[in-house]
Amino acid sequence: MRHISHSQLLSLLDLVAKSQTLIAPKDMGKGHLHLRPVEDSSEIVFEYTRTDLSAKEMVLPHTERIMRFENRSGEITITDLFINKDQVVFGLRPCDAHGIASLDSLFIRQDPVDRHYSKRRDSTTLVGISCPQMWDSCFCTSVGGSPTERKHLDVLLTENEDGYFVDCVTERGEMLFKNIELEEVEQTRMSNVTLNDSVPVPEDNLWPTVFDHPYWQQVGARCLSCKLCTFVCPTCRCFDLRDEPVTSNAETVVHERIRTWDACTSPNYRTIAGGHNSRPQKGQRIRNRFYCKFHYYPVDYGAEGCVGCGRCIDVCPVNIDIVEVLHNVDTLLRQPATEVKEETR
Repeated sequence: MRHISHSQLLSLLDLVAKSQTLIAPKDMGKGHLHLRPVEDSSEIVFEYTRTDLSAKEMVLPHTERIMRFENRSGEITITDLFINKDQVVFGLRPCDAHGIASLDSLFIRQDPVDRHYSKRRDSTTLVGISCPQMWDSCFCTSVGGSPTERKHLDVLLTENEDGYFVDCVTERGEMLFKNIELEEVEQTRMSNVTLNDSVPVPEDNLWPTVFDHPYWQQVGARCLSCKLCTFVCPTCRCFDLRDEPVTSNAETVVHERIRTWDACTSPNYRTIAGGHNSRPQKGQRIRNRFYCKFHYYPVDYGAEGCVGCGRCIDVCPVNIDIVEVLHNVDTLLRQPATEVKEETR
């Protein structure tokens, strides 16, 4: 295994920041840590658990202008708006890389490919740092992840007392370190991390059995529809589109199409023209959130919609705990089967 000293890593990051957009854990004040662009390595926080928000917004921004429509004296042009600068996301945890891989399953591994997501993804290098432990709300190992998972990253760094072990997973990762002379050392991978495999995740084909159970109304009664769980989630990917005027005069009318995150827990999420809402109750919406993660998304795209980061547990103001819900669903599935209506998404 190759090794880089801490001072070498800082020098490399300073070089990266001069040629690309370097995004890394940054102290935003009042105890908040976010992945944000940094000018150099002095702004980077190295000792942390995980960032408040996931790395999702690096490839699927919260708000993104994706298209411009121009009408100039009757001549109409449509232009795609792309961000082309390369970026290196440094310091994300393996669960966040797992989340991006989950997004890939929808946006670039299915037709039609989302061109804007694909462009950002192609210009992004992911450099992760192994978790030194599993924290209270983490359960990544129950959903196919690991504190030292490498396969969704370009580079995985594992800290030791002298620096970091360097595991270049992809050719892009190798290119990042091509001008750095790395020391060859022996490494024992992080066998001292206590894993948490105790969270039951029912198989995706079992979930329809409890679709009409009153349990979902009980959970929904607690929900505030605040959407915090969705916004901190590494895999939630629903978005809304709207057109906004930019210029309007006698000769020229310009509009831009904007994509913004949306949430299935929002009261108006399923409202259509005429005012009909197919999920008017909170219990229906909170049920959809869990079914999307553990039934719909795995069935449709072959990837789990949850990576076990635990952020939704930490931010929920009414303590709706995804681990608690999974345990309860597992208990319901062990009860005698009852007749269930056909589910409707």
